[in-house]
Amino acid sequence: MKKLMAVLLGCALLFAVSPAVSAMTVGGDQAWFNVHCNVDGASVYFDSDYKGETYGGILSVPVYTTATPYKTITVEKAGYTTWTDPITSYPEMGETLDVYATINPAPTPVPTMIGGDMGFYVIYCNVDGASVYFNDDYKGEISGGELTVSVYTTGTPYTTYTVQKAGYTPFTAQMSEYPTKGESVKLHATLTPAPQPTSTPVSVFTVFSGLIIAIFGFVLIARRN
Repeated sequence: MKKLMAVLLGCALLFAVSPAVSAMTVGGDQAWFNVHCNVDGASVYFDSDYKGETYGGILSVPVYTTATPYKTITVEKAGYTTWTDPITSYPEMGETLDVYATINPAPTPVPTMIGGDMGFYVIYCNVDGASVYFNDDYKGEISGGELTVSVYTTGTPYTTYTVQKAGYTPFTAQMSEYPTKGESVKLHATLTPAPQPTSTPVSVFTVFSGLIIAIFGFVLIARRN
């Protein structure tokens, strides 16, 4: 009977100890990482495990001191550069370790130029506000006596340029020079006022003749009456 009681007591003790041992093996005691960030709403990852978002400049992340330690911390947010840093020290049980992450707005990507390298045309004109066209493409208006137009050196070259403004005779000329990379080619246009339509002046003789005919007609009408 005593042996049976001893066996039962041993089994009960074994079952009571097993959960505690299991908990210690899987997780164990806790510590914390305080992840500080200059941007709220940033996502925090320990290795590839998502831990939450920063709020009020911080996110507290609990970790088990007896679990497999993490190796890296990553902080990221859309529109910002990603911050990643290795974990070089680990907090002890009950301790808190501060980590500081700074993320900056991501630079705006510069679009790749389809046409290649750029050259320039500088159009000089004697009339400000005149519109400039390369072939049929509008390029802008003359200001301060000139307009600079950028072109792709490897693009299809233009053949003519036109400068025009209401009240002036349009100017059109051939484009015989083409700029290389970084080079400027000068073009000149001179606008002249458009000729105004003139009315034929009425001569004194015409006026006098009309007056005589009118008087003669008036006399004839008076005699008939």
